[in-house]
Amino acid sequence: MKNILDFLSELKEHNDRAWFNEHKADYGLARSDFEQICNALILKIGVFDEDIKHVDVKDCIFRIYRDIRFSNDKTPYKTHFGAFLASAGGRKSNRGGYYLHLDPAGSFLSVGVWCPPPAVLKAIRQSIYYNIEEFNEIRSDKDFIRLFKNSFYEEDKLKTVPQGFSKDFKDAELLKLKHFLVSYDLDQNMLFSDDFVSEIASIAEKSYPFIRFLNYTVDEVV
Repeated sequence: MKNILDFLSELKEHNDRAWFNEHKADYGLARSDFEQICNALILKIGVFDEDIKHVDVKDCIFRIYRDIRFSNDKTPYKTHFGAFLASAGGRKSNRGGYYLHLDPAGSFLSVGVWCPPPAVLKAIRQSIYYNIEEFNEIRSDKDFIRLFKNSFYEEDKLKTVPQGFSKDFKDAELLKLKHFLVSYDLDQNMLFSDDFVSEIASIAEKSYPFIRFLNYTVDEVV
């Protein structure tokens, strides 16, 4: 972990191609360490979520290179490592999964579905609408609340209830979401714990009913 975060800190200070090319070996070592963490996490999560068991780590890890074509920020590299552990495509999957983000400025684990395509988004909203008792039972679990504060990622959230749903729906705020994600912030003690992978897997396990709910719906659409 120290090797990963030290490299990312250096990259943040020297985010240019000349420096990166001079330190490609350091990048290779840091990425290899991250792959090992993710591989170990795949094995641990696969114990309770069998869909993850045979995921290829190389399909899950995001590229370090930024797409700067339409950005005012022209720095060429991301200053974090990220991996989305999900079946049916890893980082390109429409299914719910587990996203690990390591960053000297703040690391976290997110679980759920990010930016689903329109058909999948509509289906998830419908599933919540028609199965709200089941969904509320999942998100009211004491461990789910303790870890994720029952707080969903609200970026891009709609201001009004989407068309086709009753405005009187008691949990209408859920239907306004465009991403169905919850997150857990990773502090320094956890990052440098000898049991880091086991602790992350334990958190992920508490989110599994949420993932299972989402994927039941995603699989009907995709």
